[in-house]
Amino acid sequence: MAKFLNYEDRLEIESGLKEHMTFTELGEKLGRDRTTITKEIRNYSIEQDTGYGSYPHNTCKYRKACKRKKVCGTNDCRHPLVAVCKQCELICNRYCEHYEEEICTHRFKPPYVCNGCSEVKKCTLTKTVYDALGAQRRATDKISESRSGILATEGEIARLNEILVPLVKQGQSIHQIYLTHKDELMCSEKALYNYVDGCLFDIRNIDLPRKVKYRPRYKKPELKVDRGCRVGRNYHDYEVYMEQHPDTAVVQMDSVIGSKGGKVLLTIYFVNVSLMLGFLREANTSKSVIDIYDELYHRLGGQDFRKLFPVILTDNGSEFSNPKCIENGPDGKGFQRTRIYYCNPSAPYQKAEIEVGHEFIRRILPKGRSFDELTQADVELMMNHINSYRRKKLNGKSPYEAFSFYYGEDLAERLRCHEVAAKDINLTARLLKK
Repeated sequence: MAKFLNYEDRLEIESGLKEHMTFTELGEKLGRDRTTITKEIRNYSIEQDTGYGSYPHNTCKYRKACKRKKVCGTNDCRHPLVAVCKQCELICNRYCEHYEEEICTHRFKPPYVCNGCSEVKKCTLTKTVYDALGAQRRATDKISESRSGILATEGEIARLNEILVPLVKQGQSIHQIYLTHKDELMCSEKALYNYVDGCLFDIRNIDLPRKVKYRPRYKKPELKVDRGCRVGRNYHDYEVYMEQHPDTAVVQMDSVIGSKGGKVLLTIYFVNVSLMLGFLREANTSKSVIDIYDELYHRLGGQDFRKLFPVILTDNGSEFSNPKCIENGPDGKGFQRTRIYYCNPSAPYQKAEIEVGHEFIRRILPKGRSFDELTQADVELMMNHINSYRRKKLNGKSPYEAFSFYYGEDLAERLRCHEVAAKDINLTARLLKK
């Protein structure tokens, strides 16, 4: 018997769920233990935010009798043919002050999915669906991820950081620390060096006197703080979501590296208006990314944050490997404020817009230049010059003008975006010359 379930097995599970078969019956049919079937369904089912007919996804408990109009706060409604807001594709839940979420509790009891539910075709609540093809893809991705990179949780990195950093700052080597604290560290010496290379600690290679003298190996291992971060968030999942929600605005996210081990830029690109934000970070860590989104959420407020950041597309960098905390807040357990998806490995063309945007940054900050002397004010100045540069794809408008038109000048102000006069725009290295 094969160790893993195959696609044919998953098709049988999908068919059995529609026929209301129990986990025991499915296990007997496939020659598997019922717990295997249970884990398969719970691990590889996905949530779907779909409606039916003219009724979009709506989780409000008052949705059936609701007659409200213009809850988005504008008198110039872009959907005049929609009789009431509950039928609007913009999802009134985001804007309505009377919104109270309703959750279908049947999803949390066996069989944990909506496949066999008689009401699923006329339900606007969040659904849990088991799809054989999607489950096969996610299982394959998970197996692939488990065989590459280095596994470490945020808590584990923090624990090792507390042990290692004070001793390194006292002049001790990694080897010395490993010999005297082997039982506490509970990992190999090589793993510690890899974590330092990946900038996961508050120390860098420059803090290791002998390490900087060695020539780096040709190939560095890929570091992942959470190996399972891509499950349910890969590029195929992104395409499926965008097919179901075609009007959703997409934000692309990436990092721009200066000198090795120095300060790093986080870039955020609003695809629909070509506006790009930049944030200076002391190190290329997942915590620094989470801190930036927490600060933006606090600055903008929940409603405006969800309006600006409904979907984020990024690459597979280790700094983006804690999606739950970005999506749901610092502890990863709050109300979902955004969705994160990942491009396929070695496929930067899947977020080509932000890659093109980086060309403007490299005019001002050429490759190899250290960012250590920069301040956040410098970065904001640079971004204001870039965002004031008129683009052909925007019909001669600048990203700042396009953003202000769609979202308002108030939001631009809260994002610290300001227009630069055309005659003053400088996209050369002289702009930040000190």
